[in-house]
Amino acid sequence: MLKLSLVAAVLFSGISTYAIDGNEDSSLHVIKGEGSKVTFGLNNVTKAKLSIYDKEGTLIYSENASGKNGILKTFSFEEFPSGTYFLEVEDSVKTTKHEITIKGDITVISAKAISSVYKAGFSAKSTSVAVR
Repeated sequence: MLKLSLVAAVLFSGISTYAIDGNEDSSLHVIKGEGSKVTFGLNNVTKAKLSIYDKEGTLIYSENASGKNGILKTFSFEEFPSGTYFLEVEDSVKTTKHEITIKGDITVISAKAISSVYKAGFSAKSTSVAVR
């Protein structure tokens, strides 16, 4: 209950349509970080499930986000204690996980995914798999 109250008090979001220049598939682009607030965009993603987990894997926050040409999202982590958290982005093709590091008043989201899992029927670009 405490975590749920914390999430309700801390996280706010602004979802809007946003397109980022470039041809990368659904990459997370950190647009700006101001202290405990972080804004990021997802290019070429019109629907995604965004989830935040703590280091132990406990779900803290989840929402379905959408946008016409992409997704723009702002999170505030001002009430979160220092530590490591994870942002999971699930779209129609894959699920990626990004690390969130909070140190005092500074929050950083890794632009590079720490893991990517493709759904059945999709494959990573430039990846060869041999089947025997």
